[in-house]
Amino acid sequence: MRYRLIAFGFFFAATTGVVVADEAPSPRQRMVVLTDIEADPDDTQSLVRLLLYANSIDIQAIVATTSVHQKTRIAPESIRKVIDAYGRIQPNLTQHEKGFPTAQSLNARVTEGLPLYGMTGVGDDKDSPGSRRIIELLDNEDDRPLWISVWGGPNTLAQSLYRIRKERSAEETKRLVSKLRVYTISDQDDSGIWIRNEFPGLSYIVSPGRYERSTWGAINQVIDGIDNTTISNQWLADNIQQSHGPLGAQYPDTAWGMEGDTPAYLGLIPNGLNVPERPDWGGWGGRYELSQPTDKEIQVGREVQGGVPIKSETRPIWTNADDTFAPRVFQEHKRAERPDKTTHSGNRVTLWRWRDDFQNDFAARMDWSLKKYADANHPPRPQLAHPETFTVKSGDRFRLDAGGTTDPDGDSLSYTWMQYPEAGSSSDVKVDFGIFPENVYQVNRVAPDVSKSETMHFILKVTDKGTPPLTRYKRVIVTVEPK
Repeated sequence: MRYRLIAFGFFFAATTGVVVADEAPSPRQRMVVLTDIEADPDDTQSLVRLLLYANSIDIQAIVATTSVHQKTRIAPESIRKVIDAYGRIQPNLTQHEKGFPTAQSLNARVTEGLPLYGMTGVGDDKDSPGSRRIIELLDNEDDRPLWISVWGGPNTLAQSLYRIRKERSAEETKRLVSKLRVYTISDQDDSGIWIRNEFPGLSYIVSPGRYERSTWGAINQVIDGIDNTTISNQWLADNIQQSHGPLGAQYPDTAWGMEGDTPAYLGLIPNGLNVPERPDWGGWGGRYELSQPTDKEIQVGREVQGGVPIKSETRPIWTNADDTFAPRVFQEHKRAERPDKTTHSGNRVTLWRWRDDFQNDFAARMDWSLKKYADANHPPRPQLAHPETFTVKSGDRFRLDAGGTTDPDGDSLSYTWMQYPEAGSSSDVKVDFGIFPENVYQVNRVAPDVSKSETMHFILKVTDKGTPPLTRYKRVIVTVEPK
């Protein structure tokens, strides 16, 4: 086969210096948390982690709510207890990154829904400080979407939508609903399906049905054939709970499962991989496709754990998608790493494939609670020597180049280039990595033969050799046109 070499200027950079693609910093995603804190220790666990990213996500409200597991109680005081512990380490966090809000400002954003379960808390006389706060945030002159991260029942959001539809015009209701993005940890009351059916234009990420079919469950699932150390109780004790300051001391032992609610915001953390508006592209919170689950898939007629009835989905939602993935394995000799010979497939793969990365990131930020900048690890800064998107034709040879990547601590860096087929236009369109190493900072590949325009996603994964090792990414989208 005859190959044509595609020159983007970055080949020329090999001898004239690195050409770095221009990037505008993305605005922080604004978010409201709905939490049934105290129903399960995992809400407190997720809150501890979230506060370590309070400079990366714009937390605009934290609302204490009910759920099927806690029907008549709300616990805003437990939220404030964790925030107070955060306040004691906030000055040290600011040595490592800018923008960490004060505990005082975060406590001012704590509010509450009604101590009522599900749809019994929705109606003409069911407004709460939490439901009113959501409406206020939607009314703000802010072009950013408003993410609702639902860790318990969503009936506080349901009441906001009920009130908006009752008091606003149809056009205004549609406009406000279009600003919402919901990621809910399964259905933990009966208002979730009501919201989806009554507001079909609302962007909604959920795994309907029982918990065992959820994507979020991958955060604490023990997977056969891989190293599960970073979700072990001993790892949590060593890296989070003990000798890591007052915020780490607030992290409770696991009861049912570690941090089941954390995936509801992991995809909002800016890391070079996450693209919040594209759940189908995959990231730390998993990957989801816009589709309408069938009654058989979600087992309509059964109940979600706790007794929430499973009802039919009446329109497309962002829901479970499958990935096929071979974990990376490290070698004593020759190529430092390679894909494992064993592959894993399923919807939970879309999340756990990144699990060691985000667990190590959590541990590093917990170190920031107490350590000086020079004594802690900080994430690398990947760069590209070419644009993040470009076009080639079938048979063209092209280069992926991470030239210009740096590390703020001067650590040695490891590189991995991998195609993410499921994030592209067709999972069948793949490049052949063959015998050529993918763990170098620049790789050459050949565009596959296509009969129509296709997109391929390539993920650059850069990991430093600090303690704990930290990872950041770049996503390159290559459009392949037929000859």
